[in-house]
Amino acid sequence: MKIKQYQVDAFSAKVFGGNPAAVVPLQSWLPDSLLQAIAEENNLSETAFLVPAGLQYELRWFTPLAEVDLCGHATLATAHVLFAHEGVSSPSVSFHTRSGELVVKRLGSGFEMNFPSREPSPCEPPVPLLQALGEHPMETLAADDYIVVYESEDTVRRIAPDMALLCQLGLRGVAITAPGSGFDFVSRFFAPKLGVPEDPVTGSAHCSLAPIGVSGSIELV
Repeated sequence: MKIKQYQVDAFSAKVFGGNPAAVVPLQSWLPDSLLQAIAEENNLSETAFLVPAGLQYELRWFTPLAEVDLCGHATLATAHVLFAHEGVSSPSVSFHTRSGELVVKRLGSGFEMNFPSREPSPCEPPVPLLQALGEHPMETLAADDYIVVYESEDTVRRIAPDMALLCQLGLRGVAITAPGSGFDFVSRFFAPKLGVPEDPVTGSAHCSLAPIGVSGSIELV
């Protein structure tokens, strides 16, 4: 069996920057076990698989260890592959996913993507989370992931999490964030139980990070 595969560096204008994703166009779905095996061998944070479905595409994302409900950088990577390499000439492309319909539009030399807002709620931080991060946060929230808010960018940069402890948590992963010196906020994302110890950048985590930045839980600078 021969399968075409692309590797795309998303969120970057230079080679080997941003967040790499594999994109695998298919004509029909392969067994889930085979999709997972391909993602495991790629050993990237995400491998995206797509199948034509009328005027849309069905899109699924796999980490090296599991299928996930939402992925930002691999969605952008898939749109790039369709526009640049697979002959799609329309101004936008629509994906049917486990998180609903996602649309990516051409925008100049780049793309614009709609993603759901998933505002997190304040929560009591689990003991393993605090132990894993080693720094006491200003605030802890939860949605699909734990969102851990710190006072300074320096704190976010110096944290070296205990990945074994993070694997004990019930949610998908952990995003740590703080106001940034040159941006509204900075963030890092960890999902070791999905085979992604630290993701270079995580679009889906911003479904929860952006709302708290706008609502004032994070002071924008």
